[in-house]
Amino acid sequence: MDMDAGKAAAGARDAAALPELRLGSLSRRSFLMGSALGLGALSLAGCADGLSLAEAEKLYGPLPNEKFPIPATDISKVNPKYFRRTVKYETKEAPGTIIVDPGNYYVYRIEDEGTATRYGANVGRAGFLWHGDAYVGRKGEWATWTPPKEMIQRQPEVAKYAGGMPGGLENPLGARTLYLYQDGKYTLYTIYASSDPESIGSGITSGCVGLLSQDMIDLYDRTPVKTKVVVLPA
Repeated sequence: MDMDAGKAAAGARDAAALPELRLGSLSRRSFLMGSALGLGALSLAGCADGLSLAEAEKLYGPLPNEKFPIPATDISKVNPKYFRRTVKYETKEAPGTIIVDPGNYYVYRIEDEGTATRYGANVGRAGFLWHGDAYVGRKGEWATWTPPKEMIQRQPEVAKYAGGMPGGLENPLGARTLYLYQDGKYTLYTIYASSDPESIGSGITSGCVGLLSQDMIDLYDRTPVKTKVVVLPA
């Protein structure tokens, strides 16, 4: 489907990648999504020293000025190796390119001079590890989520969202969403904001890629539409 298609159709497609939700909390752990993307000639050469506790608390602190104020991330539930940091990363991809490494639960934004910003991520579970090239076709802040018909049949309790679940802290798409396209068509796959710190470093989705809300906002703000996205094989 083309980028200029109506919002209702887009919402239905967004939901197609979300087969299960837990009633009540709408936990991201139950939010099974998908991701799309590709292969690149690159190698991780090393990483910067780990963050101090004070640095991590600042990095993942509350965001009270958001449309829906975001609380601080409970960093005690995140392995420190998944905290955002600048690392050495050799690649032929241009600065700004996003590279997803599902085998290691990382997302990289390529910077200048052989470095990248690295974010911890949740990724697709076994059997849902797509790889390939894509690009950011559109972006969304506090996007509306609409469950597909198949999900409503399995979980009648979500039928109340058939007309769309407005953006908010309980919305599965979170604070920010990057929608991935190929050849002018939406792939159904996204990079989204997760409020579930325990999901980082896990394969829990049907392919989509989740970053902590603070990390996703950082990536979103630095990613224009048409940015290339590469998902490596797991």
